[in-house]
Amino acid sequence: MKNKLNFVLAATALAGSVLFASCNSNSKKNGADTTTATTDTTASANGGLTLPSGFTANVLAENLGGTRHIAVSPQGDIFVKLGKPKDGKGVLVLHEAKGKAEVKNGFGDYDGTGIYIKNGYLYTSSNEDVYRYKLNDKNEVIDGSKPETVVKGLLNRNQHEAKAIVLDDAGNLYVNIGAYSNSCQVKDREKGSLGQPGCPILDSAGGIWQFKADKLNQTYKDGVRYATGLRNVVGLDWNKQNNQLFVMQHGRDGLHDLFPEMYDTKQQAELPAECMYALKKGDNAGWPYIYYDQQQNKKMLAPEYGGDGKKDGDPTGKYITPAAAYPGHLAPNGLLFYTGDQFPEKYKNGAFIAFHGSWNRAPEPQAGYFVVFQPFKNGKPDGKWEVFADGFSGSAENTAKGRAVRRPCGLAQGPDGSLYVTDDSKGTVYKISYKK
Repeated sequence: MKNKLNFVLAATALAGSVLFASCNSNSKKNGADTTTATTDTTASANGGLTLPSGFTANVLAENLGGTRHIAVSPQGDIFVKLGKPKDGKGVLVLHEAKGKAEVKNGFGDYDGTGIYIKNGYLYTSSNEDVYRYKLNDKNEVIDGSKPETVVKGLLNRNQHEAKAIVLDDAGNLYVNIGAYSNSCQVKDREKGSLGQPGCPILDSAGGIWQFKADKLNQTYKDGVRYATGLRNVVGLDWNKQNNQLFVMQHGRDGLHDLFPEMYDTKQQAELPAECMYALKKGDNAGWPYIYYDQQQNKKMLAPEYGGDGKKDGDPTGKYITPAAAYPGHLAPNGLLFYTGDQFPEKYKNGAFIAFHGSWNRAPEPQAGYFVVFQPFKNGKPDGKWEVFADGFSGSAENTAKGRAVRRPCGLAQGPDGSLYVTDDSKGTVYKISYKK
């Protein structure tokens, strides 16, 4: 029997932000239920954040620019990718000392999101290409002016263009290529427009592509479409516990605006779920033909392809089921599996997710702008998720109106097991630590 939980918005005076209390879904089945952790009352001492008891947050740097994804070297140097270059630098290198991080240097005059350290190289991405920089024995970039091009010529149609990246331990590079569309309509985001037959977008976008990490100047023909049917993925990470790629999909928009006779405004605000998928080669998550309804725990046929909000989207089991589902439109931009020893045992091998926050939940309040923790067991989501770090928006009113001061984006684990979080609105880098 499904454990139906009604979603409510609760403004917490201490956090000064809005939380979601549930997701109308079976928590044991997909991990989508939520609770709020016991929070520290000293938000002002934590850079404005509220955290579970025992955790503290330190603002390492501010006003860096649009800080997107982040990587931290074993020596503690912090590499940050900027969404757009600032002063001609799209990658910043920060050195941390005495609770602050100063910009050490910068390079790479290109936009983008992805950044990752692996096997003696720093990998970064623009919105069309993936580069790498050779590191020395201290994991410092040897020459920032001479990147090697690993992949080039990826599609960029100025919608869902961020090329998030991750590498596995077998020499493979995974790149998100977001769909340049909301739902593959003949006329994108136009009321009543139906879906393109066969969705030609999926030939070169709307999925995860796999390339070789050590081969240069690869193009589409050198890569493999590892998984398809994914509208847009910004947060992704390799789960070493079960040696598998996990991704966070941004769900579609506009159910009521595009098909008002089938959906009301509340359904549009709450549906569909933001989904976590555990991927294997050849998997199909079903976009644009289906979406996942977290209130019914069901894959639904998209209205562009004959759905009406009631029709089963996958009667034959063609599409994979989400590993976990979260409230609609919260925009998951960061995913990190925690493998450190600093945090309490419950966090070991679980997932942190940075929700960038919504803009399209009207007439319901906007929501998100927080980092949540999803417990895992044996490589799978297990039990309720909880809000871990809140307060990025600045106040409950800011959250509800979608006017967040800061919006979390990137996540990284430091060599001591601390958690680093970026904000791409004010260019802030936070370091979250735990003391027993």
